[in-house]
Amino acid sequence: MSDDPRADVTGGVTRLTGHAEPIWAVATAQVAGRPVAVTGSYDETLRVWDLTTGRQRGEPLTGHTDEVLAVATAVVDGRAVAVTGSADRTVRVWDLAGGRQLGDPLGHAYGVPAVATAVVDGRAVAVTGSADRTVRVWDLTTGRQVGRSMCGHTGPVWAVATMEVGGRPVAVTGSYDETLRVWDLTTREQLGRVLTGHAGAVRAVATVVLDGRPVAVSGGQDETVRVWDLAGGRQLGRPLTGHDGWVLALDTVTIDGRPRIVSGGEDQRLLLWDPATGGRVGEPLTGSTDKVRAVTTVVVDGRPHVIGAGQDGTVRVWDLTVGGPNRLRTGR
Repeated sequence: MSDDPRADVTGGVTRLTGHAEPIWAVATAQVAGRPVAVTGSYDETLRVWDLTTGRQRGEPLTGHTDEVLAVATAVVDGRAVAVTGSADRTVRVWDLAGGRQLGDPLGHAYGVPAVATAVVDGRAVAVTGSADRTVRVWDLTTGRQVGRSMCGHTGPVWAVATMEVGGRPVAVTGSYDETLRVWDLTTREQLGRVLTGHAGAVRAVATVVLDGRPVAVSGGQDETVRVWDLAGGRQLGRPLTGHDGWVLALDTVTIDGRPRIVSGGEDQRLLLWDPATGGRVGEPLTGSTDKVRAVTTVVVDGRPHVIGAGQDGTVRVWDLTVGGPNRLRTGR
């Protein structure tokens, strides 16, 4: 693969290349008023892409000594930062405008494949999940762990997402133990019962508000996507089936005021779902030539976009309002 970062645009799909190895993670942020995507790769680097121009912003961010497995973004003291988890057992914080690492690495006993961000008691925090089976909360201003580690999973924690439930910030974690758990980020206590139903490791978690209630969405090695009522602690409806292989990545997006789930996985496709009905929306988003390992969504120039990345080392950005049969046309 070329080391010259570049973008190809065809039929509403932008293809960004530059990483030398598979991409494991992608997140979005606003830097200097412009939407960017932040990607983490097996090549141990972080890259920042301007989603308006399709060009890489600055040089790759280096410092990790093993694969970058997870990326999340936040605003800390008025500046956009990325938080990364790596197989090198560290969590690192990066100034996206300045293109540099902030502070010292934070750490787990084993690799860190799950990172999310939240605001707890007015402070920006990172929530990390590790192969050491723990979930930890980090103050992004001080660089210190907040309270004790959250323990309960009996397998590596592979996925984490955050949201508010009943006015309090919570984290939802998915694990190789085939379960999801919900944690109060203020007290760091587990909330409710363990969510069970997956018949394989939970590889991805996202959150969304559906009809006024907070829900989690999970995907895993059983090839299903599942929707969970977080207030009631139960699964909603039947598993969503359609992927031919493990579900490795999830996110949610609002289109025309309606929430949608976006899932990607081993079958190289991204599928969109209506969580209210459990039905598929539109045709699959295709073009990836290997496993889709990371998915996120973003609005660029008022239009919803889906970003997918993975094993083929490329980032693809689908404009959902442009192109042929596998696009959604808003306003209809």
